[in-house]
Amino acid sequence: MGFFKSLFNKITNRAEIEWDEVEAELIAADLGVRGAMEMIDELKELGRKITAQDVIDVARAHINKRLPTSYPLPAKREDGLPCVILVVGVNGVGKTTSSAKLAHWLQKQGNSVILAAADTFRAAAVEQLERWGQRLEIPVIKGNTNADPSSVCFTAHQKAIAQKTDFLICDTAGRLHTRHNLMEELTKIRRVIAKNDESAPHLTLLVVDATTGSNALQQAKEFHKACPLDGLIITKMDGSGRGGIAVTIQEQLKIPTCFIGSGEEPQAFAPFNRERFVNEVI
Repeated sequence: MGFFKSLFNKITNRAEIEWDEVEAELIAADLGVRGAMEMIDELKELGRKITAQDVIDVARAHINKRLPTSYPLPAKREDGLPCVILVVGVNGVGKTTSSAKLAHWLQKQGNSVILAAADTFRAAAVEQLERWGQRLEIPVIKGNTNADPSSVCFTAHQKAIAQKTDFLICDTAGRLHTRHNLMEELTKIRRVIAKNDESAPHLTLLVVDATTGSNALQQAKEFHKACPLDGLIITKMDGSGRGGIAVTIQEQLKIPTCFIGSGEEPQAFAPFNRERFVNEVI
């Protein structure tokens, strides 16, 4: 029952509903103040004694209504040029692992993929991506330590074009969304990649940690300003069961969730499915 389990248990067998407590629990589920208030109003409008199942049913219907039915997924290009995917986010959310999992998912669809290790300031990130590349048999392009990240992406893009590779995934460095100079670096990466193909990058995905809650919304806002986002990859859905932030980001910024990561293994990664998501988190 995901992040609603504790609320369900608190309401069950109670004579009276504590509305403030219910509202606080809904906000804590990362559904936002407005969403929580709307659900409380819907429950009160039922005009009868509220059960725990009523809360679950209203929350499920509310989330279904707020999430879109279709989501942008990487698509192989008809002109034969690589589809370039930029993976961005703050430190520690699982960008490198998500980049590798995405490459694996694309590979399973019969596509050729190249990974670009653009986190050049953290040697461990490059080594981690290389290990993933070896494990999944996917080539990884890297630069020298402290090399310009945009040059690594540029070189990898050239190789992807020359080899007629279907997809290029650029794993960028983790950066605080409050650091203007680091956010400007993403703008440079986009500009340099476009020198090889003015339509690139074709998909920019922000990786967010499901356990960070409302802070993920602020991250999405700042990254979206510096580097227009096409979608989200939500990680760590296996540990907390939370994920309501996907609803809030969709509602406020119109940025849909494209993929869900739920573990460390390559197969613990799948395209977002609204029905499955709602059933898992509620």
